[in-house]
Amino acid sequence: MTKNEALKKQFDPVFTAINDLLAKQEYVTVAIDGPSGAGKSLLGQLIKGSYDCNIFHMDDFFLQDHQRTIQRLEEVGGNIDYERFTKEVIEKIKGQEDFSYRVFDCKTGDFSHSVRVSPKKLNIIEGVYSSHPLWYDILDLKVFLSIDKEKQEQRILSRNGPQMLERFKREWIPLEDKFFTALSTAKKFDIVIDS
Repeated sequence: MTKNEALKKQFDPVFTAINDLLAKQEYVTVAIDGPSGAGKSLLGQLIKGSYDCNIFHMDDFFLQDHQRTIQRLEEVGGNIDYERFTKEVIEKIKGQEDFSYRVFDCKTGDFSHSVRVSPKKLNIIEGVYSSHPLWYDILDLKVFLSIDKEKQEQRILSRNGPQMLERFKREWIPLEDKFFTALSTAKKFDIVIDS
């Protein structure tokens, strides 16, 4: 069994649910949420490798500097530009026309480019906050990937280095934890997988 096959087997409940939904519905929108380092991007790529679908990354919707107010960061789920994601993606995702959205690069603090999107039957939203309650009505399947803190830190350290790990621990992980606590995680997701 190849590594990809083994990974797909781990996520088999997700593929089964997607197949069931695609057989019954004209459009299917899936959110893959969970803490940093849990494997959301990996699962998104596995799905994209198996289906003709669009994939949207919540990392492309970081807050711009002027949006990062104390009030905004105290808001549950306020650490992303949910207004822009709603306007540029959610409102257009089930339409019949091509659309585009802007990608925000947190390293430069500016928009780097635009992505052109053609309508697809299957749309994947991956990243922390992808299951924001604002979008419950459009989400057909909500997947949560969990990870224990020690493994999470190992993955972030390996992926981002020691300085970024400290920033994750100081800034982003507490905001994620607050969001998932407010959601009462297990009750709000259709599938929960320990990655």
